[in-house]
Amino acid sequence: MRTMEDRPRLGYAPVADDRADPGEVVWAWVPYEEDASRGKDRPVLVIGREGPRLLALPLTGQDHDRDAAQEAGAGRLWTDIGSGAWDERRRPSEARVNRLLRLDREAVRRTGAQLDEAVFERVVAEVRGHYPEL
Repeated sequence: MRTMEDRPRLGYAPVADDRADPGEVVWAWVPYEEDASRGKDRPVLVIGREGPRLLALPLTGQDHDRDAAQEAGAGRLWTDIGSGAWDERRRPSEARVNRLLRLDREAVRRTGAQLDEAVFERVVAEVRGHYPEL
């Protein structure tokens, strides 16, 4: 049985320290969907916690607005989050709103930057559209 501590909790709560918090973009190893034994180090947006794990969304610097229909057809839905210090070239990024990652805190490699709260809340609202249990 799940305790209150184990239930998913979403919310903006960045803290200026060396730990990943909801509202921050951090880097972590993310497994590929088609082969979980492989993956790559990439930025993720931490959106909450579930027990000891972080809930996060993978980010990309690729612009999927121009191929939105193709991406949606493949089951991948993205939303713009703008640019930030998580990308050294400050390229605009997108968050995948229908792929929820559950990461061990140890999987986080480094902290990138804090996301604007209004952008965070918009992203979380889109995520809840795909994960009503959150």
